[in-house]
Amino acid sequence: MLKIHNSLTRRKEPFQPITSGEIRMYVCGMTVYDYCHLGHARVMVVFDTIARYLRWRDFRVTYVRNITDIDDKIIQRANELAIPFQALTARFIRAMHEDESALGCLSPDLEPRATRSLDAIIDMIQALLDKGYAYVGANGDVYYAVGKFAAYGKLSGKQIEELRAGARVEVAEAKRDPLDFVLWKKAKPEEPAWDSPWGPGRPGWHIECSAMSTTCLGSHFDIHGGGADLQFPHHENEIAQSEGATGEHFVNYWLHTGFVRVDREKMSKSLGNFFTIREVLKQYSGEVIRFFILSSHYRSPLDYSEDSLQQARAGLIRLYTSLRGLPEAEAEGEDCEEYRRRFSEAMDDDFNTAGALAVLFDLAKEINRLKTSEYSKASRLAATCKQLGGVLGILQQEAETFLKGGETPTELADAEIDALIEQRNQARKTKDWATADQIRDQLKEQGIVLEDTPGGTIWRRA
Repeated sequence: MLKIHNSLTRRKEPFQPITSGEIRMYVCGMTVYDYCHLGHARVMVVFDTIARYLRWRDFRVTYVRNITDIDDKIIQRANELAIPFQALTARFIRAMHEDESALGCLSPDLEPRATRSLDAIIDMIQALLDKGYAYVGANGDVYYAVGKFAAYGKLSGKQIEELRAGARVEVAEAKRDPLDFVLWKKAKPEEPAWDSPWGPGRPGWHIECSAMSTTCLGSHFDIHGGGADLQFPHHENEIAQSEGATGEHFVNYWLHTGFVRVDREKMSKSLGNFFTIREVLKQYSGEVIRFFILSSHYRSPLDYSEDSLQQARAGLIRLYTSLRGLPEAEAEGEDCEEYRRRFSEAMDDDFNTAGALAVLFDLAKEINRLKTSEYSKASRLAATCKQLGGVLGILQQEAETFLKGGETPTELADAEIDALIEQRNQARKTKDWATADQIRDQLKEQGIVLEDTPGGTIWRRA
């Protein structure tokens, strides 16, 4: 049985979909004013993997991930660059999709944008006003009245009185309560604005997700995900808005990814330890980055370091090396089923990708053992390894392509490498060990690793 750690209840629970065989999942996506960083990469990869696995388990999944394409940061960045905000967001939406593709992520089923959801946003704000959960402030902004929602704090575990004691209200705000948050911002000069019953303005950040998620998935759906930093106040406010407006329970299971850390400190621009996906892709392939992300449980902190990426690369090399040289086969038989069962057990335990990868390494070890004795069985297990790897979004390249593609720049073409290996083979036949070693060293300096096997010498790029 699939069990999920639910942030709402703070415990691991058996998963029961609202509708048998169907899962509706919403994930908070990116605010597109800059390039995506490794924290975004983790959210992309984790929820892509969860969607893949649920589909492998024969659920019909609707995966929605939104785009926030209007907010204060977007307006500020567009003003700094002296370009329309639409040009800025279009640029970074393209970049986000490129990064997502490089990481091997499939596109979400639906990708709503805030600026294309204004009718739904305005309708939800009006419903909150009609039900007494919102009010128009003296400054023209529309606010959510937190004190009206008795269950506020149920996701984060925070108490209203404690929050109120530590809250600050800016002089320009017209809140009735320091905890109240904005639903609609009255237009300021030279800022983007849309018409509404409360005058020209734009939506607050929190209401965007409530409107987009319920529009795409209904008032009550199965899974809502995002980074741990969104649990409060963003997701807490989403619950208050959505349940206040609809009168229904909003989401059954809340999933939050842990922080990405550098030297055990949370990655952030202020600390100068901030890495974009594009920067890391200059040194490592998207598949290596994906493997690195999946090597830790999604709720645990993810410690970024060169050593961690090198270990991820080495792990992928081990897996691809086990698949090398084996013909296509069907992943069938009791031995294959045993590994599939173990893989499912790991993933059913709150999507334990680290445990699932351990099953792939056990498969690789057995494949290598059988290569010289039970070739057909090794081929079946290799097919199983590739099948299960596909559920995680890895091991879908040809082994030769991955191993000979490498990530270390070299000026040697494949044909030149093959020619040098042939020279080395001739030297070994005549017991000219000095020449054979010289060629091996020459290739090693160029980032080419040789492996002498019973079937001949094979190579890969480091």
